[in-house]
Amino acid sequence: MAMERTLSIIKPDAVQNNLIGIINTQIEEAGLLIVAAKMLRMSRVQARGFYVIHQGKPFYHDLVAFMTSGPVLVQVLEAEDAINRYRKVMGATMFGNAEPGTIRAKFATSTKNNAVHGSDSLKNAKREIKFFFAQHEIYSRT
Repeated sequence: MAMERTLSIIKPDAVQNNLIGIINTQIEEAGLLIVAAKMLRMSRVQARGFYVIHQGKPFYHDLVAFMTSGPVLVQVLEAEDAINRYRKVMGATMFGNAEPGTIRAKFATSTKNNAVHGSDSLKNAKREIKFFFAQHEIYSRT
């Protein structure tokens, strides 16, 4: 397997509920290294730009409103097969479909309020990481 990077966002609902430590423990226990992290509150312009791939979909405006409702923790994770590995740790996006023990099974309260975001492909991971981080802000530990 190739070494990869993926973007993780701990969403406003999870930050508000003080779940950062628990979620990061689960991330690290899955063998994913946190190689960059920053807390921020996305502006509407940032959220629209980040979620541009969903523009025109029925949930787009609610998603932008939710992601700007409070601070988030954005992180770059690194591991072999990081994208798939993190997606397994997160669990299914649709509320109620996440496998037991996953982050979303434990902490999601709806499909929108599902605690975390993770890149779904190598192409999107590269775009998403670049959206939030300059190369000099990422510290490889492998």
